Parts: sequence; structure tokens; C-alpha cells
Amino acid sequence: MKRQYLHLSAYSCDKCRGPVVSASIAVRENEISKETDVREVGALCLSCGHRQSKATESVGGTRDFPPAQWDTTGPTDMGHMAHAYFEALNRAEVH
Repeated sequence: MKRQYLHLSAYSCDKCRGPVVSASIAVRENEISKETDVREVGALCLSCGHRQSKATESVGGTRDFPPAQWDTTGPTDMGHMAHAYFEALNRAEVH
């Protein structure tokens, strides 16, 4: 049975030193299989809205959180989830 996993990491923003949250989603065919279909969802500074895809400063480093199983009621096609995330990022930039 396919299962989706959400991966989150956080690091400092190059512009304001606020927290940048980065997310990706992956699929496992079963509990012991390697993750496939890994999709980078995006990254956004929660303080200033800057989109910074990678940590560039070593101060504090990157904090990776354990993957969380993320079940959806729909099919395992994750395109709609990524689309919804990018829409939320665009709304955050406007304000």
C-alpha cells in the first residue's frame, strides 16, 4: 500500500534571519521500501516572505524534522497538494 510522507526542515533566512520552512513530499510503496516520487514543495520565510530554497548560512544550521506519514483521502497523485501549497505561498507574498 502506497503511503505519502511529509518532510519539513527549517533554517535562517538570508534577508531577515527569520525562520524559513521548507517542505517536500515523498511516496513509499511499503514500510521498508525507499522513498520515490520525491517532490520539493517549496520554501518560505515566515517573517518576511522571501523564498529561499536552500540554507546558505551555517549559523544555527538546518533543522530537519522526522518524516510524518501524511494520508490523504484522494489518490496518491500529489500534484494537487503541491499546487495548493504554491497558491498559499503566493497569497503570503502579496500581503
